[in-house]
Amino acid sequence: MAKEINNLDDIIDVRDVIARFEELESIDKTEEEAHVFGLLSILLEELEGTGGDEEWRDNWYPITLIRDEYFTTYVQELCEDIGYISKDFPGWIAIDWETTAENV
Repeated sequence: MAKEINNLDDIIDVRDVIARFEELESIDKTEEEAHVFGLLSILLEELEGTGGDEEWRDNWYPITLIRDEYFTTYVQELCEDIGYISKDFPGWIAIDWETTAENV
């Protein structure tokens, strides 16, 4: 069974969305499943052709979907993970993460 997609998650992998869509596409759907299928279809249609690293059905999709409210935190964690800034940088250094996120 494909991973459940929750619109409250901070990060969603589009490959999970595609897997769930394909799973629902291939079955007789309950009313709830038909609703979810419709929502996933809309999401994939909106993402279709926007570029990215995932090719599906002759179109390209971004792999990572990040909730707007989480994006600043995501950028900070990304900068730490790839070594742009130390996770242990001194607390007296002030970084404007909002502006950094906007620039990303």
